Amino acid sequence: MRTLVTAAYVIGFDGSDHVVHRDGQVVYRDERIEFVGRGWAGEADQVIDAGQAVVGPGFVDLDALADIDHAILDTWHADGRGLEWSLEYARDRRRAVFPLEETLAMREYALTQLIRNGVTTAMPIAAETHGAWAETYEELAGVAEIAGRLGLRMYLGPSYRSGVPVVDAEGTPGMWWQPALGEHGLAEAVRFARDVDGAYGGLVRGALLPCRIETLSPELMRATARAAEELDCLVRLHCLQDPSERRLLIEHHGCTALQLLEDTGLLGPRLLIPHAIHIGGHSQLDAPYAGELAALARIAGIVHCPRTMLRYGAALEDVDRYRAAGVTVALGTDSFPPDMIRNMDDGSHLAKLVTGRLDAGAAADYYRAATLGGARALGRPDLGRLAPGALADLVVVDLGDPRTGPVEDPIRTLLAHCTGANVTTVVVNGRTVMRDRVIPGHDEAAALSRAQAYFDRMRDAYADRDYRRRPPSELFPPAFRTR
Repeated sequence: MRTLVTAAYVIGFDGSDHVVHRDGQVVYRDERIEFVGRGWAGEADQVIDAGQAVVGPGFVDLDALADIDHAILDTWHADGRGLEWSLEYARDRRRAVFPLEETLAMREYALTQLIRNGVTTAMPIAAETHGAWAETYEELAGVAEIAGRLGLRMYLGPSYRSGVPVVDAEGTPGMWWQPALGEHGLAEAVRFARDVDGAYGGLVRGALLPCRIETLSPELMRATARAAEELDCLVRLHCLQDPSERRLLIEHHGCTALQLLEDTGLLGPRLLIPHAIHIGGHSQLDAPYAGELAALARIAGIVHCPRTMLRYGAALEDVDRYRAAGVTVALGTDSFPPDMIRNMDDGSHLAKLVTGRLDAGAAADYYRAATLGGARALGRPDLGRLAPGALADLVVVDLGDPRTGPVEDPIRTLLAHCTGANVTTVVVNGRTVMRDRVIPGHDEAAALSRAQAYFDRMRDAYADRDYRRRPPSELFPPAFRTR
């Protein structure tokens, strides 16, 4: 089946960079793009006139929201200790808050949110806080089935870790180590990657997705590096994320994150690092720059999550310097809502703020990071662009809403004036997974009602883990008095 899409602005790819086609056309047949530009004279089985809109490549989200509680409850809370596991809970009472069926219902809700925000390729992130330890094979098998059913391209693997941050009865933070659980988690992740890679017509790919670096033993990191080489798959490992991580690594291992990655064999072309903010010379670190960007240029890429870092009061300082050093910069939303458009705009504004330059963090560079950068990090030249031969992943963003205002430039206007709510139609692999803001077969009202009930239970469960057993009303007081 051949489909023709027309729009006021079509973001094509000329072999080296994006290019805007005014009153442009995109033609795709089945899962591949055949034509991008103007003047298509052939026949089409279906014509979609998007009107006053930007039609561009689907967004690639490499730290993609896969639950309903990410960076909502913990980014305004002064006492972070209340949101971590107590030592007593970890040692004696840890459990999954939700049964598998309900966990998967939350995951489906989260994955539909990705589609609604124009994400066509996702590598998920979910909080382990509400599980018994980390993610399980069964959970991720369910996520793979959901992704296949919805038509979302995903790089998947269950998370795993050797230890968990805990707080003792006096409120002192520490780590509770369980190396055997980490070894089991890696074994299950390897089994999962072998079982699912290439499933659902190639939409689902396997990856190794361990938890944060400070929760992994060096032995587990070395085993992960060996497994990634055997599987020939990517590894995503959160690190260089905050000053406390640096202190913990130096305390436990006597080295920094990049040194530990080098020593364990992970620092190389299969590695993705979400955040990668706290390198030497960062204003929040008492450490000089020590050539860290050269090391980051050797990996598959960093996953820049500006909106999440803004919520935590942090920022990657001078993203342009990373790019100039040859670092591949991809983007991740990492928060609810997974709004890639707001994410790009926040990143652009933060770059201006931290550098004092109005030309820093250009809109074009952030759009590249959300498309071409993510594709490059995945090693996928068939993604992140609208060009003949590329996979038919495309997103329609409406510019005709009266609240959008005049169009100064389609990309700068998209970032400055739009949100994920402006995304109307999403195509993945030639399949329309959302049309006119409707996801086929998805009951939006029922899903939202279930999500609210799950969120309320999730929030209340923090009291059971709190080292002081404070009730939810004390842990999460309302912004204003509620009557």
